[in-house]
Amino acid sequence: QVQLVDSGGGLVQTGGSLRLSCVASGIIFGVTTMDWYRQAPGKQRELVATIAGGGSTNYADSVKGRFTISRDNAMSTVYLQMNTLKPEDTGVYYCHTRGRIIPVDYWGQGTQVTVSS
Repeated sequence: QVQLVDSGGGLVQTGGSLRLSCVASGIIFGVTTMDWYRQAPGKQRELVATIAGGGSTNYADSVKGRFTISRDNAMSTVYLQMNTLKPEDTGVYYCHTRGRIIPVDYWGQGTQVTVSS
């Protein structure tokens, strides 16, 4: 059974930093693409960052240069380092992956990030 457990959110002032973590189980983590999504109040969930099993990364334009996604395959953990946070980064952040054989989406429970102005 696939399980993703998100953590690390909190309340931070504009310009501050947070690091989110997502521990995965039930998957062959080292070859699995992992993502971070976020959902702001009243808005659709959006893709923030992706990291492939080989380590290549992609970012939404809105976070390029400020956020860094990384992974520790030995710990089955994906991270999102968020720097220079802005109020518009506020939302619930979700870890995500998709099944490699059967394309089912798996989500973490979400962690709240609030950036005060």
